[in-house]
Amino acid sequence: MRSGTHQALDSQSPVLDDSGLSHAMPLFTKTVEPETPFKKNEIVKSTIDLPGVPQGTVGKVKVINGFTWTRYWVFFDNGVDMGQLDANDLVRPQHWDYFFEQKELAVERALAAAEAAANGTEATDAGAGAAAAADPNDPLARIRALVPPHLLERSAAARARMGG
Repeated sequence: MRSGTHQALDSQSPVLDDSGLSHAMPLFTKTVEPETPFKKNEIVKSTIDLPGVPQGTVGKVKVINGFTWTRYWVFFDNGVDMGQLDANDLVRPQHWDYFFEQKELAVERALAAAEAAANGTEATDAGAGAAAAADPNDPLARIRALVPPHLLERSAAARARMGG
C-alpha cells in the first residue's frame, strides 16, 4: 500500500466526516423506487390472481417488450410461465406492503370523490394531500414537503385539465 494521505476504501472501513464522527459508507447502493420499470432477471411478485398463478407468487422477469405499453414475461416459481403482464400486475417483494397501502389510499380517495359528487360539492385535493403527507411509507414524502402547496395545487389543476 502506498503511503500518503489517501487510504484504500472498502465497505468495511469507516469514513470520518469533518466532525470526526465515523459513518458507514454504503458503496454502490441504489434505492429502487416502486414506479421504476422492471429489469430482466429481476425478482417480482404477482399482485393479482392470474391463471395458474395465485396472488403473491414469486417469479423472475425474463423478457421485456413494448414501446408505449411495456409488457413482461415472467417465469413464476410454481412452474407457470406467463407473458403480456403489465407493470400493475407485478411488484418488487420489498414494495409489496407499499403497493397495497397505495391501492387502499386510491380507493379511499375515489370513495371520497364519489361521495362529494353525490353531495353536489367539489372534491378537494386537500384531504388527499393530507392523507399522502401522513403516509409514512411514501418514498417521495420528503421531496413533496419541499414543494410549496400552491405549486402542488397548480400541478393538480393542470393534470385535471389534461385529463390525467
